Amino acid sequence: MERGPLRGRLEAAPRDSSSPAVAPDLFWGTYRPHVYFGMKTRSAQPLLTGLMWAQQGPAPGTPKLRHTCEQGDGVGPYGWEFHDGLSFGRQHIQDGALRLTTEFVKRPGGQHGGDWSWRVIVEPQASGTSALPLVSLFFYVVTDGKEVLVPEVGAKGQLKFISGHTSELGDFRFTLLAPTSPGDTAPKYCSYNVFWSSNPGLPLLTEMVKSRLNSWFQHRPPGASSERYLGLPGSLKWENGGPSGQGQGQGQFLIQQVTLKVPFSVELVFESGSARAENQALGQLAGSLLTQALESHTEAFRERFEKTFRLQEKGLSTEEQALGQVALSGLLGGIGYFYGQGLVLPDVSVEGSEQKVAPALFPPVPLFTAVPSRSFFPRGFLWDEGFHQLVVQRWDPHLTREALGHWLGLLNADGWIGREQVLGDEARARVPPEFLVQRTVHANPPTLLLPVAYMLEGGDPADLAFLRRAFPRLHAWFSWLHQSQAGPVPLSYRWRGRDPALPTLLNPKTLPSGLDDYPRASHPSASERHLDLRCWVALGARVLVRLAEQLVEAETAAELGPLAASLETEEILDELHWAPELGVFADFGNHTKAVHLKPRSPQGLVRVVGRPHPRLQYVDALGYVSLFPLLLRLLDPHSSRLGPLLDVLADSRHLWSPFGLRSLAASSSFYGQRNSEHDPPYWRGAVWLNINYLALGALHHYGHLEGPHQAQAAKLHKKLRANVVGNVLRQYQATGFLWEHYSDRDGKGMGCRPFQGWTSLVLLAMAEDY
Repeated sequence: MERGPLRGRLEAAPRDSSSPAVAPDLFWGTYRPHVYFGMKTRSAQPLLTGLMWAQQGPAPGTPKLRHTCEQGDGVGPYGWEFHDGLSFGRQHIQDGALRLTTEFVKRPGGQHGGDWSWRVIVEPQASGTSALPLVSLFFYVVTDGKEVLVPEVGAKGQLKFISGHTSELGDFRFTLLAPTSPGDTAPKYCSYNVFWSSNPGLPLLTEMVKSRLNSWFQHRPPGASSERYLGLPGSLKWENGGPSGQGQGQGQFLIQQVTLKVPFSVELVFESGSARAENQALGQLAGSLLTQALESHTEAFRERFEKTFRLQEKGLSTEEQALGQVALSGLLGGIGYFYGQGLVLPDVSVEGSEQKVAPALFPPVPLFTAVPSRSFFPRGFLWDEGFHQLVVQRWDPHLTREALGHWLGLLNADGWIGREQVLGDEARARVPPEFLVQRTVHANPPTLLLPVAYMLEGGDPADLAFLRRAFPRLHAWFSWLHQSQAGPVPLSYRWRGRDPALPTLLNPKTLPSGLDDYPRASHPSASERHLDLRCWVALGARVLVRLAEQLVEAETAAELGPLAASLETEEILDELHWAPELGVFADFGNHTKAVHLKPRSPQGLVRVVGRPHPRLQYVDALGYVSLFPLLLRLLDPHSSRLGPLLDVLADSRHLWSPFGLRSLAASSSFYGQRNSEHDPPYWRGAVWLNINYLALGALHHYGHLEGPHQAQAAKLHKKLRANVVGNVLRQYQATGFLWEHYSDRDGKGMGCRPFQGWTSLVLLAMAEDY
């Protein structure tokens, strides 16, 4: 039976916590991270705004229309130079010969989230360019419900303004101001086109505009030769039946095309009716007032950044400080608000059963979360979010409470949270079908407990009040993890959801672990014991006990205390996971090293198993998993196991590289190996920032505790920090991006970009804030 999200007394955040009445400062935001520039309300039926652009040319065919962030569209680098997560941001986008700057500022007032303004500047990338291109910007507004937009058109075909009303926003008005040259106030000649339709569905907006760019128009500046351009139909004739034919709450799509020669600047102003009285005296947030607001916010951001992270005080270079600001801003600018129904496969049978069950739609839920990558992963990922919030928390604890409250709001009646959250049409349109369905037997590392632990240490009254509300859900989530992922012997644990042993896979993946293709036992079985999962459960028990004690939840503390103590007992850890023949901690399972991929016609690469045959043994796969007792600081500083872990960590034949710790030892037979013909190595040697951050925190921790390994840990911390920060900086300077992971061979960025999720932890590494 499908068991939907948990409701009732265990709410971690109030039902209306996203409303303008409760959180007016967060109601509007850049909560559409998958588009280059857009804003929306935190609402189930939001009002959305966005920007598209295209460089016009004499050649036939539709110009390249830019709208959504895509991995391979040739745009870039791009990203937020500044973003405070709340009320201000400045982003730069390089698109071939063009450089766009998008800026926004919000101004509080009224009862509906206040006013805001955009400025979009388009300039040639290189100075002194003789042939200045003709560029079209497309500003649009979309409603997702029955609300009606009322446009008023000027003599030149331009939208003078758009009026509207919704139950959440009250009365409002958009005004698109005449373009000017950058830094000037005199209007600049431009051509206007407009298009008005019912909302075709958010994933189809780009294609709808492309399909309507089918008519040639003339751009005729006074005293200059005319140029033709492709434009939208030039009137406000409503398509698809008009407002009266809209029906079924389909919503409206209204778009204004502005075409002119670069360089130029255009401003869009949103004014809330309920803020008019108090903001009227201040004047419209445009022109010089907008410039002043942007300058004021920029200076405030810089001051707050230094006060929070103290990079200048610590002696970091101006380049490193700029990297830190970009890391933070990209993470904050990647926060999204999603609403929709997740597709879930419930647990109705014993694992491995052949019984077929259809996935079910969970009831609709909201999610306020950062995303790993605007171009490739623009949705919520559970284990990523814990790392994201470690950075966000230092900057704005309120944002972290909001995000954690939403994630805990996803808990189902059993205490399960899906590891990927694909909510809403826009998110679903960008996800391969095989990743849409979440399974209620699959876990994910409980990294949300990392910011929870930081809250406990800080003692902020607002944090503690939040934790008191969230405690029942945190307890339910941990209890589900502890019970559902129990291993074959007491105090052992096993990730459910490994891939089956298909003949095309070198080593069946373990996606729920977050480490995907990291080598596990070669032959999946119920006899496996997974070291990293056991360490995550040990950390969870430790945090929950401390939280229960802080909140005087005596019954829970008494219940979890013995479990936490047992999980931290080194003798039990040794018995289950210390591999004497390997000299490190390891997984245990049905395993042989004698596996490899071999070409075989017509199947392609297939797995061949040789001798020795698989048997129950420790898994020889030295890498990140081997370090987990160290990474999560579960070892006593006097532990006899600490030295060997530090030694393999520091050995360039194994995990050490000039660019950070590699995910799998260079000495491993799986190092750099494909998992299948179409599946390149992922966690098999590359340097990942989230695990390197945990390693830096652990080395810093043991480097400050008296013990036989204190000096070694402190020395390794200093060297590893220099390697990691130095390489991320060099790659950022070379490419303009933070990357998903980095090559352990030459340090180059790999995977998707921009990846300003957990790679933003480079900021905390620079700040030595663990």
